[in-house]
Amino acid sequence: MRKKEALQSWADLNPGADPLQYMAPIPYKAKGSTYGACGVRIDGNPQFIDAVLSNLKTLLDGENNVTRLGLSRNPVDGEGLKKRFDNKARNAEVCYIRLHMRGNEGQIAAAIMHEHDTATQRYADSIGAVE
Repeated sequence: MRKKEALQSWADLNPGADPLQYMAPIPYKAKGSTYGACGVRIDGNPQFIDAVLSNLKTLLDGENNVTRLGLSRNPVDGEGLKKRFDNKARNAEVCYIRLHMRGNEGQIAAAIMHEHDTATQRYADSIGAVE
């Protein structure tokens, strides 16, 4: 898709769509690359990342009795990679969010703890699961 088409497609989107309902979870104990799997990568200064995350709060319901959020947020540091990041923002960070299926034991433990019952119900509602 060309940039002009992509911009128009973006402009035509209805605001406030819930991305969680379309976020396919990564299978339990999946191996290999997650490139192309549903997920979010945000990089930039902490304030920018926080601003984007404030618009993605519905994803928090991905942390429930059935699925879990794979979440990492770290400073951008090229030392271990032996790379230079000449264009990075001041105090740059990178944040990754992916949705993973819990294993059977994790689902049982989460259900027993009842910490995620409300989020589990909201997640089920968002994906159209039938009780």
